[in-house]
Amino acid sequence: MPRLIAIALLLVAAAPLQAAYQTEHIVVSGGVSLYQWEKFKNPPHDRWWGNFIRPAVTRFQQIRDADKNARITWLVHRPSYERRLRQNEGPLTSWIANIAQKYGVKLIWFNSPDQVINYLNAGQPRNAVKIASLDWFLHSNKACFMFDYSNEIDSASKAWLHEDELGRINRGIFAPKALVKSWGCHTGESMSKKWKRATGVPMVGAVGKTDYSVMYRNEWLPGLSRGRWTR
Repeated sequence: MPRLIAIALLLVAAAPLQAAYQTEHIVVSGGVSLYQWEKFKNPPHDRWWGNFIRPAVTRFQQIRDADKNARITWLVHRPSYERRLRQNEGPLTSWIANIAQKYGVKLIWFNSPDQVINYLNAGQPRNAVKIASLDWFLHSNKACFMFDYSNEIDSASKAWLHEDELGRINRGIFAPKALVKSWGCHTGESMSKKWKRATGVPMVGAVGKTDYSVMYRNEWLPGLSRGRWTR
């Protein structure tokens, strides 16, 4: 009997360890500016309505290439695209829904920063489903994400998440070595440090401005405008 117990223990030790949780990849697309205001500026923001949509597609493709069965959730600020579609650029919300269906991602429309925080914290049972990656495609400055910059109010935002509010995001919702990146401007100048302090997870951000106009020659991801990436 002792020998059988010893053999059983050896077999258990040799068995591959199973992860105690599943993972989810999250991509957030903020809203683009209204070109009816921006066209008079030098330079204008968001000539193209898809500035924060097309790079999200690139991330879907990268995640699928690494794991074809990956769970991907896409959070999109609906009011911004509803306002932008009134410029007669096409049925933008329908196009976004079609993109989500094409790439097999779960689309969640949101209206407020509170809804984003609520999804991060409790959109899945976070004891069982951890966040493996989180990408932010949006307007930002060094202290906050702006989900609707120059969309409802010219050159201002009514929907933002400030760095002093990051403590509302629960610790423990991220997988070990989770990849978090802000593709907005200036995030690496202050917000990245406060993100790490609040969540325990590093966030890559830009020192300086990001440049969405170069996406077509950068695998459809934003580049940097005389800046650098930092954690």
